[in-house]
Amino acid sequence: MNDFSGFPARMEYTPVPNIFLNSLLAEITDTAELKVTLHLFRLLYFKKGSPQYVTYSELLSDAGLMSCINNDEEILRQALAAAVQRKTILHAAAEDGKHEDIYLLNTAANREAVGKIEDGEKQFAGFETKRVIPEVPAAAQPNIFTMYEENVGLLTPMIAEELRDAEKMYPESWIKDAIKEAVNAGKRNWRYIAAILERWATEGKSDGTHLRDFKKTDPDKFIKGKYGHAVKR
Repeated sequence: MNDFSGFPARMEYTPVPNIFLNSLLAEITDTAELKVTLHLFRLLYFKKGSPQYVTYSELLSDAGLMSCINNDEEILRQALAAAVQRKTILHAAAEDGKHEDIYLLNTAANREAVGKIEDGEKQFAGFETKRVIPEVPAAAQPNIFTMYEENVGLLTPMIAEELRDAEKMYPESWIKDAIKEAVNAGKRNWRYIAAILERWATEGKSDGTHLRDFKKTDPDKFIKGKYGHAVKR
């Protein structure tokens, strides 16, 4: 076993549900099931769309996960089956030219979505089998989630959701610049960052770039939302 040199100054975090730590963790005796479940939390956290899911192909191609279970596909299958039986995760199937196993966190919303999919009322939006992009090295430029946590404050599930929504509306460089501007102004909160982004979406940035230069969006999103009172045109 290699000696661990300690955690770096810049690193990403993966939220783990408290109910998992307080209840399910004590019941899991198989290390493979535990490792696979934790990696599922990591992969699902960065997923977009609804429902959020991971395909079996993604799991099989994830180097970090497979190295934890000796690159043994049979161990992966057994661990997934154990997690499904424990009801930590849900198992569904999709067809995109071929069969693909799908795994989701066992939440009320996901149970409802899977039920509709199995009844033919719904499909996995944008389903495609794709390989997982390797995790960004710790020394690389931090993403917006890491940047927020390191410079603004605790990355709660609510703030993480706001950041995911912002990713769909604004270029990543804008979000990072807005975080920097908020920090420089001594306004370390999401409301102020959202107000900056809304102002840029309406007026353009000081460097002359406009949102239309990147992608179409709804400029009133934050005005209509819960932070509308903090946004001024």
